[in-house]
Amino acid sequence: MAGWVLCVTLVLAALAGAAGETRYEKFLRQHVDNPRTSTLAAHRYCETMLARRRVTAPGRPCKPSNTFVHAPAADLVAACSQAPEPETGFHSTPSALSLTACRLRGGDTRPPCAYRARQAQQHVRVACRDGLPVHLAGTYTAPQ
Repeated sequence: MAGWVLCVTLVLAALAGAAGETRYEKFLRQHVDNPRTSTLAAHRYCETMLARRRVTAPGRPCKPSNTFVHAPAADLVAACSQAPEPETGFHSTPSALSLTACRLRGGDTRPPCAYRARQAQQHVRVACRDGLPVHLAGTYTAPQ
């Protein structure tokens, strides 16, 4: 009986912690990895980071794509002080940032999740709330 009570207590504590996460904190957890985490197997970066950051989890569908930015959070916060793009309302980083784009391999969204990683230097588009990034809307290479 004591084991069951402990298990229920731990589950409730985990749920309370997740519920207390702000949108900005969730953004940081899901998208900022600075400096880039080195994994034992470089080709497993996406699977490792998505699981470690609780973006993917057993019993939930695989996320089709996710981007990790390897720059200080302040660089993304600075994007929120830029004028929004008129057609989208998103804010862009003034300079290109180092990032890893993770894309789900194949079309099956059932775990186990397998991802393809692509490293790049690109500008990042974000949605902001109260001067903080809360959603990564995409990345792009600036025209030459």
